[in-house]
Amino acid sequence: MSESTAQQGSAQAQQPKVDLQATYSNYKNTLQQIAQKIGDIEQEGEEHKLVLETLEPLDGSRKCYRLINGVLVERTVEQVVPALKTNQEGLKKVLDDMLKQYKTKQDELDKWKKKNNVQVVRQ
Repeated sequence: MSESTAQQGSAQAQQPKVDLQATYSNYKNTLQQIAQKIGDIEQEGEEHKLVLETLEPLDGSRKCYRLINGVLVERTVEQVVPALKTNQEGLKKVLDDMLKQYKTKQDELDKWKKKNNVQVVRQ
């Protein structure tokens, strides 16, 4: 009986460690996903910037093509530039929000690590 009691005590001691590991992994996965989204948004913003720099010096009546939801649409430079600028501004706002979200989640992780006295050992 004392042997089974010792095993139960050991199992109960292991449970908080498993919970801590799962919570830590969850935080790290969330941070990694947010960082990936931030990278994607930054890349898309750079593409918008490059296209705008290319279109700015062109005549407004010149034909250009824009891919909208998988459909190639013929427009003029004059029609496309304002839409691209609007999209670029929207991307900046989303990027700012994502950076704030990342910072908040990172701070939350740091507080959690202090609260639970967690120290990360890198391999």
